Amino acid sequence: MAAVVNRVTQNLVLIMLGCAVLRISAFSTTYLNYVKPGFRPFLIGAGAVLMILGVAGLIQAWRPGKGSPGAEGHGHSPEHGQGREHARHSRGQGHGHDHAHGGPRVAWLMCLPVFAIFMIAPPALGSFAAARSETPPPRSQALTAFTPLSGDGPVDMPIGEFIGRAWDDDNRSLTGRTVRLTGFVVPSKKKGQWYVTRMQIACCAADAFPLKVAVKGIQAPPPDTWVEVTGTWIPQTFGRMPNGVVYPQLSGTDLMKVDTPDEPYE
Repeated sequence: MAAVVNRVTQNLVLIMLGCAVLRISAFSTTYLNYVKPGFRPFLIGAGAVLMILGVAGLIQAWRPGKGSPGAEGHGHSPEHGQGREHARHSRGQGHGHDHAHGGPRVAWLMCLPVFAIFMIAPPALGSFAAARSETPPPRSQALTAFTPLSGDGPVDMPIGEFIGRAWDDDNRSLTGRTVRLTGFVVPSKKKGQWYVTRMQIACCAADAFPLKVAVKGIQAPPPDTWVEVTGTWIPQTFGRMPNGVVYPQLSGTDLMKVDTPDEPYE
């Protein structure tokens, strides 16, 4: 009986884990806090497989076996059967009785991570992670030309593109243009500025690194606040890139708080 209960517990954990994966991938966009959008089909497939395996295991665990306890002892004398039953009962009252109840109780602790996913799904990486990453992200090769910026109003631009144009655009296409950047707030150690930030990932949150633009001229909102900040690029005054981490600067003219986007990473 203890073995059956253990198998039931294991398969219930599989089912709940599959439900948790499907909940964050098939029925919501929570999975975007951890991986890129292209992983959604794989997550849905993995969740479905876990549920199928768990259900199949439950059916197998509760299916009557070929040999039942009553079948043992056919063809033996009553005295022999009674003696063996007494010995089995004596062993069950001793060492085996505790394991029949203690094993499944410990196994249920495996459900705690599943409950955590359902009840307190971890959010996307924010200012805490961004503030502790002082290593500059890998720079791409310098581009000889960027697409010209069209229109007269503010240009909505990813932070990664703004950084690329600020450092690598020989034509300095950002000069005099008003841009709008969306990201979360990260405090700066320097007075009079803060960072509008977006984390960039190649695969999942484990390889994320921050893309930061220093904002000047606007008071910093609370950390981790998602904002749209409008302003103009402050051209660098140095002729050669100095050592260390250097972030492009934006002279802010307007600020608006926004909701956290469904896809928080670039």
